[in-house]
Amino acid sequence: MEQTLIIFKPSSIERSLVGRILSRFEQKGLVITGMKMMKLSEELLRQHYAHLVDRPFFPLILASMTASPVIVMVLKGVDAISVVRGMTGATNGRQAVPGTIRGDFAMSNQENLIHASSSAEDAEVEIRRFFSPDEIFDRTPLQTPFVYCSLELQP
Repeated sequence: MEQTLIIFKPSSIERSLVGRILSRFEQKGLVITGMKMMKLSEELLRQHYAHLVDRPFFPLILASMTASPVIVMVLKGVDAISVVRGMTGATNGRQAVPGTIRGDFAMSNQENLIHASSSAEDAEVEIRRFFSPDEIFDRTPLQTPFVYCSLELQP
């Protein structure tokens, strides 16, 4: 099964949307394998958003992502990365399709509630950036046979 990193951004924390968003992932059948609340440092954000550091809007990202603590989470599931990205919706909340997290709850490009890994390579790097190995739990809930067909769980 694939793992992906989620960050509940300050906009979801301050708007009290974490429970509503988290329940969508759980209802879909994704499994939480790691979760913690933390305050992000500028150094960590510069690593995480290295591809955007030289962009003129990067100071806005820093201000937004340090406005309050965040919740970082690792989710596991078959095709978890594409499933989560589909559930998350377009980056700009005004353009996100209704039914997606951003489509239902966001009106901003910047204050868009949630980060989700974009690829397997990014997920691997991001999970290592935010979690030590002893903070990730490889667990299989009892409901798994009711979420997937047994053929979907074979390597």
